[in-house]
Amino acid sequence: MLYTYEDAVTKFGSKYLLKKAVGEGDFFQQEKGVYSDTKYVPALQIISMKYPKAVFAMDSAFYYHGLTDVIPEKYCIATDRDAAKIYKKNIIQIFENKNLLNLGVEQMEREGCVINIYSKERMLVELLRHKSKLPFDYYKEILLNYRDMIHDLDIPLIQDYAYEVPKTSMIMELLQLEVL
Repeated sequence: MLYTYEDAVTKFGSKYLLKKAVGEGDFFQQEKGVYSDTKYVPALQIISMKYPKAVFAMDSAFYYHGLTDVIPEKYCIATDRDAAKIYKKNIIQIFENKNLLNLGVEQMEREGCVINIYSKERMLVELLRHKSKLPFDYYKEILLNYRDMIHDLDIPLIQDYAYEVPKTSMIMELLQLEVL
């Protein structure tokens, strides 16, 4: 189980006893401000605890939804445009408008924790929206996987998402030409 610094101090009664427990190996400091009672904690669990309002997006979401077999080198998360910059080497932060941040967010069980992640429908819109920024082979792999599951997707919902984000006309055109 993960604990914030404040929760860990409360659990042990004082900062001294917390430091002593960490020194003796009874409790573990995963990173600054994050403690656990087990030695190994998945990075995904730490990220979802430290950034509870963040949403897994782009490469991470494509991988977790099974749309690609390319394991992302870094975790890709979307945060509010006004959120503080995250200075971590293993995280790519995408700043999203407030009205778009929670559009299409769902929860998924992954590596023993529940994470916020964009739905497959929202990720299709993001794929089309960021087509020019993605490597062509990667884009095609994900697009082919979407074509295979097109009957399982909610097409009106995809169209609703497309009308909410920038580049609506381009997304709708690509949706008709390349996906449907």
